[in-house]
Formats: sequence, structure tokens, C-alpha cells
Amino acid sequence: PAAAAAAEAAAEEEEGGGEAANEVGKKAKRRLKRLSIAELKQLVSKPEVIEPWDVTSADPRLLVNLKSLRNTVPVPRHWSQKRKFLQGKRGVEKPPFALPEFIAATGIEKIRASVMEKENAKKLKGKMKERVQPKMGKIDIDYQVLHDAFFKFQSKPRLSRFGDTYYEGKEHEVQLRQKKPGVASDELQKALGMELGGPPPWLINMQRYGPPPSYPNLKIAGLNAPIPEGATYGYHPGGWGKPPVDEFGRPLYGDVFGTAGAEPAEQLAPSLSRDNWGAVEEDVEGSDEEEDEDEEEGGGGGDGDTASELSADEVAAGISSVASNSSLPSGLATPDSLHLRKQLGAQRAGTATPSSVTDGAQTPESVSSAQLYQVLQQRDAKVGGAAFGSSHTYDLSGAAPPSSSSGGGGASGAPPRPGSSGVALALDPSELGSLDEAALKERYEAAKAAEKEATAPEDVSDIIEEHERKRARKQEGRGRR
Repeated sequence: PAAAAAAEAAAEEEEGGGEAANEVGKKAKRRLKRLSIAELKQLVSKPEVIEPWDVTSADPRLLVNLKSLRNTVPVPRHWSQKRKFLQGKRGVEKPPFALPEFIAATGIEKIRASVMEKENAKKLKGKMKERVQPKMGKIDIDYQVLHDAFFKFQSKPRLSRFGDTYYEGKEHEVQLRQKKPGVASDELQKALGMELGGPPPWLINMQRYGPPPSYPNLKIAGLNAPIPEGATYGYHPGGWGKPPVDEFGRPLYGDVFGTAGAEPAEQLAPSLSRDNWGAVEEDVEGSDEEEDEDEEEGGGGGDGDTASELSADEVAAGISSVASNSSLPSGLATPDSLHLRKQLGAQRAGTATPSSVTDGAQTPESVSSAQLYQVLQQRDAKVGGAAFGSSHTYDLSGAAPPSSSSGGGGASGAPPRPGSSGVALALDPSELGSLDEAALKERYEAAKAAEKEATAPEDVSDIIEEHERKRARKQEGRGRR
């Protein structure tokens, strides 16, 4: 029984192993569903952007579509490398810095080399003296040379394009920006063993398989353009192969025999406007007004003829009649020159009358005769014991008192200005009947005394006395010491 049980267990294990072997894993299923690179290139519009690992993405078509969009920045190439970035350049010697060509053309390198040679030839004593008293102007270059170098011959450095990232060995790659398709340089012709004016070695394959799909409009002699003069078709040395034609002898890719006429110049579509887009539009309203004026002038031509027939006496009589029938009074005639100055005193007091205001043709005598300023005579004076004394004073005896028209007196009603001799009095209209000359004089004297007391200089005698006492005490204390 034990042997039979063991045999049954072994049979079950063999059956289970066979079932596990028949089952396919998830990774194997994903590999089976994955597109090949050739199939993916056939399904997309730009197969040149496909990389070997693009087929492993979840949606390869979407990935290739995103990579083919304009201004798309590719992922740097070193993303899948095991080693660190720029690890392979550890043993590479870095080239020394070289000056740009427009700066090296000034000769600054030779001048610096000569100065460094002189510095190295000096002894220690000369070097120490140079540190203490350095000499200036050792490297002098003409200013015009420097100006031309930076503003005339300066060239821009070569910059990377949008989305262009650096990777190892990028500086050793060949720059193809200056290369043009279909144009072979002398060095390339010599390297390929091409004869002068002979066909390129790839012409036979192009005639068999067609022009390159990346350059559909490129003109290639012997394929879609005529061959040079003196050359012949054939497979002999220097021959241009066989022209690609169909069964009826018609060219397949272009005018390979040169029998077609010149291509017409590309013309603009008839719907496009040829007018200058920056031209200023004409003023339609202004032109209409001018036409209306011209019509009015044309319609009134008969009246002009009749007016020209009038005699000079009739015209003069008409002018005099208009002047005599004027509705303006004689006193309000417009003067030749208009002066807007008025009597200042009357305007400030608010009592201006028609008689006091001039007619505008003349300047008032009170205004014209008024003196704007007066120069006071300066006199020297002693400061004395005053705290804020001055070394000079002014003679006010010859100063003219301000007139009533300038707003200085009480008669004008305007408040007196600072420094004027007038005194302002406040009177009650009910007391005007009972006030006599003596009462007015008494009030005037009281107001003048109050103003004098208010404008009197501050008494600083007590401050001066206190200062003198402190000074005396200090001197006594120094004498005792």
C-alpha cells in the first residue's frame, strides 16, 4: 500500500509540472503583444524619432506622436546608463581657455607675454619695490583698436538650440549645420574617388529605388534633373547610369532629359490684395466738405460778377453807411490795446466805483506811481549783551510810509501788513455817534501801546545774569583748587 501511494503522488506531481509548463507568464504575454520596431515605424508619420526602447511603453503610438511634436525637448541620452554622468571624461585633459578671435587680434597675448618675461627676469628686490610702488600703464593698447575689437569685429558665440542638452562626446560630433544636401565638397569628392564633373557613387541606387524621401524637392543630376554638358549616360567609367523612365520612355521623377520648358514663376493668388497695408486712409468727410465749398463758390459766380461791376464810390458809400448805423455806443468802442490793471486799493477794500476804475486804455496813476521796493541804508552796530544781537542794523528814517491804496492804513479797511505804521481798531457801529476825536485818540494810543508791547524784544537779562553767576562760581572753584 505504501508503494502504491508513493507512485500515485509522483504521478500527480508530474501532471502538475506539465500544467505549469503549459501556462504562459505575464511578461511573456506582454512581449507577445509588443510591436516590433519595424511595425511601429510603419504606423507613425515620423519614424526617425523612434528609439529602441519606445516599443516597451504602454502606448507606443502616443509616445512617438508626442516626440514628433514641434518644440518637444527630448529626454537626455544618459538616462539609461549605469555609470554616473560624465564618468568617462575623468582621464581626459581639459584644454586651456582660449581667447576669442576678435580679442586675440588686438595683440594682447603678445603684450602680456612680454610683460611676464620682464617680471620673471626681475630679482626679489625689484619685485618688492614693484609691490610698494607699482608702475601703471604697462599694458597700453590703442583705444581705437579696442573699440574696433568690441564694437566692430565682435562675433557672437555659438549657442545651443532650444531643448539641446549636453551628453558625453557631443563636442566630438560633426556639425552638419553648414552642410547642404546634394553638394559634395572637394574633400568628400577626393575621399570617394570621384572624378571631376563625374557622377556620385550613390546615383545608381537612386535611379533604381528613387530619390531620398527626406528631400523630395532636391534636384539630383541624372535622377530628376539633366546631366552636365558633355556627360553621357551609361555604366562605363564616368557614365551617369540609366535614366529612370517608364515603359513608354517618360521620366519617372522629373525632367531628366532637359526637354521641359522653364518653370513659371510662382504667382500670388488673385484674391490677395497688392495694396500697401500701411497706407493712411483718406478723409472722406473732409473731401465731401471741400466739394460742397467748391459747389457753393461755383453757384455764387453770378453774384461775384455783379459785385465786380460796382464802382469804387458805391463801395465806399456802403462801408460808411455800415459804420454810421452801428448799434455800439461811442463810449464803448474797442481800444487798440487793452490793459486789465485796476486800482488795487479800491479792489482790495471792495469800494471800487465806475469812476475809480479806468477805461482799460490807460494805466492808473496810483498804480503806475507806486514804488515796488526801497533800498534801506545799512549801519554797523555793536552786539552788546544781547543774546541774539546783530552786528548791523538798517536806517528806517528815510522809508516812505505805505499808502492807503496799498492796503496799509485803517481807512482802506484792510488789515495792516507786518512792519507797517498803521494800527487796526475794532469799532462798534452803535458807538460811532458817541465817539469824538479825544475818545478815538485815546483808543488809538491804547492799541498802539499794546502792539508795541507785543512786538517788543524778549527780555533775556535774567538769563544773562544766571549765566554770569554760574561762570563766576566755576572760576571761584578753579581758584580754590
